[in-house]
Amino acid sequence: MMLRLIITIIFVITLSSCSKKEKLTYNPNSNTDPYLLYKEGLESFNENDYFYASKKFSEAELSFKVVELAARSSIMASYALYGINFYDEAVENLNSYLKKYPADKNVMYAHYLLSVIYFEQISDEKKDIQPLLIADKKIDFFLEKFPNSDYAIDLKFKKDLIQNQLAAKELFVARFYVETQKWVPAINRLKIIINKYDQTVFVEEALHRLVEIHYYLGLEDEAKKYASILGYNYNSSKWFEQSYKILNKNYDVKKVNSQKLKKKDNFIKKILNKIK
Repeated sequence: MMLRLIITIIFVITLSSCSKKEKLTYNPNSNTDPYLLYKEGLESFNENDYFYASKKFSEAELSFKVVELAARSSIMASYALYGINFYDEAVENLNSYLKKYPADKNVMYAHYLLSVIYFEQISDEKKDIQPLLIADKKIDFFLEKFPNSDYAIDLKFKKDLIQNQLAAKELFVARFYVETQKWVPAINRLKIIINKYDQTVFVEEALHRLVEIHYYLGLEDEAKKYASILGYNYNSSKWFEQSYKILNKNYDVKKVNSQKLKKKDNFIKKILNKIK
């Protein structure tokens, strides 16, 4: 019985050891045609089978001896991973690509795709702010390095959305402080919006909330100061009318209905045609 147990243990250890060795290295078959692998990957990609496509593109990269073709395979594998929302794997692959092929012609696109991946992981203002900050940082890097590219136009639009999202986050926190009557942190959060995110759609409400808080605290001069800023810049907005009513009790507030259009722009697939 004991002998059988020992033999079983040795067999398991040997099998585990072999399995680990197999995972450590990849030895592409010298007879494998990288062009055939790339073709299979491209066919799968065009059929939206991104998982299989990423596998074939990765195999092609390891098999190609021409650096330019290996680099192209790598970035196509990255996009295939992005196509099935394997964001972490796509980021890892893109970072590997940038390290291995820093002079490749598609480096700019790789940085663009990284920015888009982080942008698409942004949640609403109630969730963690970290993805917002990472996306903002990645986009800033791209705009600084490639300011005049076609990609920059798209990322500038995305950055505006991020700024609005960051402002929304500050406003969400400020509202919480108002509800719990923590006036100082509420004021500090609202000031961040008017000082740092003054081009966003939330600056009007932030100014109104500052009027509201200061008037409630008996600081009427401060309330009037923020109301003046609001009136000078946004005298036709509903928030100005609300602030005006606070300082002028007999004012009849008119109801204003407004519609905001959301824009969505995505031209990654157009760029892929240049890489394929």
